[in-house]
Amino acid sequence: METTEKRAPVMLGPGEGTASWFLYNRMVVKATAEETGGAFGLVESIIAPGASPPLHVHHREDEAFWVLEGTLTIRCGAESFEAKAGSYVFLPRGVPHTFRVDGDAPARMLTLLTPGGGEAFFIEGGRPAEQPTLPPQGAPDLARLERVAHQFGSEFVGPPLSRA
Repeated sequence: METTEKRAPVMLGPGEGTASWFLYNRMVVKATAEETGGAFGLVESIIAPGASPPLHVHHREDEAFWVLEGTLTIRCGAESFEAKAGSYVFLPRGVPHTFRVDGDAPARMLTLLTPGGGEAFFIEGGRPAEQPTLPPQGAPDLARLERVAHQFGSEFVGPPLSRA
């Protein structure tokens, strides 16, 4: 006889979820691997204008973005492209990628991580958001982030994209 794990439905309203300040972003984890039976993690991000994470690789999960507001320049492997509001982007695991927020306004996007688990990196690597704003400016502790990234099967392999 086959058994099926029963999970409870989850509903989070606007602004609800575990919020962290990560690099130059305010990230709100909307769904965790624990809640989805490992299927996926979902994160809503607001990212400062000009912000770009270091070039990095996820070894455990694929990553997909749905850009809700703003414009990003995205680099994945040897390809670079522009993603405006309404765009969907798939970034396969094992391929180095990064992005940059273009323009003078923050970007807002949803990030889907499959399978789930990588969403916890943004909580462990960041710090609790003290308010519903972008984090205060300051240099991130990249050495600490690299250690945490390694725990989640990711690694930094190059610099962020330079400003446009």
